[in-house]
Amino acid sequence: MAAGLTADTFSQLLLRLNSDGVRAGDEYEELRRKLIRFFEWRNAPFPEEHADEVFNRLARRLAEGVTVQNVATYCYEIARLVLLETLKGSDSRRASLEDVSVAVAETDDQAVQKEIRLTCLDDCLQTLPENGRELIVEYYRDDRRDRIERRKGLAARLGLQREALANRAQRLRDKLERCVTQCVAKKLRYE
Repeated sequence: MAAGLTADTFSQLLLRLNSDGVRAGDEYEELRRKLIRFFEWRNAPFPEEHADEVFNRLARRLAEGVTVQNVATYCYEIARLVLLETLKGSDSRRASLEDVSVAVAETDDQAVQKEIRLTCLDDCLQTLPENGRELIVEYYRDDRRDRIERRKGLAARLGLQREALANRAQRLRDKLERCVTQCVAKKLRYE
């Protein structure tokens, strides 16, 4: 990992997020939480460190004078690169020397395809209304034992019968699957 943010580069970064210092700090924290979640959902080791690395790279780019139109979008682009570097690095350390040339090509393709699917899922989740997004994430969270109890509680909280909750979740899932399928097809066409 590169050296951390200096006070000056951190100030520049906050200023790019928002000219109001308090709001900038809030936006930084929110973006950092989203980046950590980005790495967690992709099973990357040390998600907090990777999120910090994204900010380190962003700050360096800003200090170099790079024009960034949308800081959050740029951060996600950096995060994708950090993730691919992480996946590539961990896979190559595990592989034997003879297998590296074959395995790296296959792993890169698989990692890229998995990354595209996860990115599309993130994008498609954002198209759902907030209550739908929360419902689908909550509905499919946890392993089997915890899931049953969580769904009972979710149905009670929403004032729905469990069957009605299951139907609503299925409709949202179907919508997400269609969106993800279209998004993946579109991204693979342009890769």
